[in-house]
Amino acid sequence: MLDLKGKVALVTGGASGQGREYCKELFKQGCKVSICDINTDEGEDLLHQLSKIARDRVIFCPCDVTDYPQFEEAFQTTISKLGGIDIVVNNASVMNDRLWELEVDVNLNGVIRGLLLAYRFMGKDRGGPGGVVVNVGSSSCVRHLVSLPVFTATKHAVAALTRSYGDSYHVGLTGVRVVAICSPPSDTVLTEDPRKRIISSEYEQAWQNDIGNIMPVKSDYLARALAEIIQKVPSGTSWLVEGTNPPKEIKVFL
Repeated sequence: MLDLKGKVALVTGGASGQGREYCKELFKQGCKVSICDINTDEGEDLLHQLSKIARDRVIFCPCDVTDYPQFEEAFQTTISKLGGIDIVVNNASVMNDRLWELEVDVNLNGVIRGLLLAYRFMGKDRGGPGGVVVNVGSSSCVRHLVSLPVFTATKHAVAALTRSYGDSYHVGLTGVRVVAICSPPSDTVLTEDPRKRIISSEYEQAWQNDIGNIMPVKSDYLARALAEIIQKVPSGTSWLVEGTNPPKEIKVFL
């Protein structure tokens, strides 16, 4: 089992929502944490909160995962200020089919950028120490969302990317384990007006049917599950976390 104490974790979309809980839990487990987010106000707020405990173990990096140079700079700043990177959590995500081009760019292209940067800075074939990449998927990998087809497609792609890059071939080359955590939408998403997210008002009934099948999970429980997944699950696997159930492997491919 990987000991998290002293490890450096870079978390995209780390300033709010589930990403904020991921940062807090990894910090609690003894990690140094780089909070990477486009939301500067929330990021600075979390930085201030965690700095009260240990100022030298946390930084905030403004980071838009659709902007490769800025994403690259976040990696470089993290290494410079925290001494390296051992864990990357590709958490930044958009759940809005009305903004489907941005949704694809963040949810899929952003994860690809994060993976390739992780290989560049962590890969043993590049002189790095190896490490772990966690891609944040969705429970829609198990139960597709009829009302959000594009979102569902991006998260299926994340599971496929995880399976392929997590293969022993790539782990052998880079020393980087690649896994995915998949959970339902947050309570905030479920209670908001769905018309802000669905591409057509005709999909409202489909949205109600979709959320009727969802088992919400509390963010703090999900964050503890993330820590467990980082520590011990095999590379190339995706794990579903719902309700209060323990993480369950999703058999995406044979």
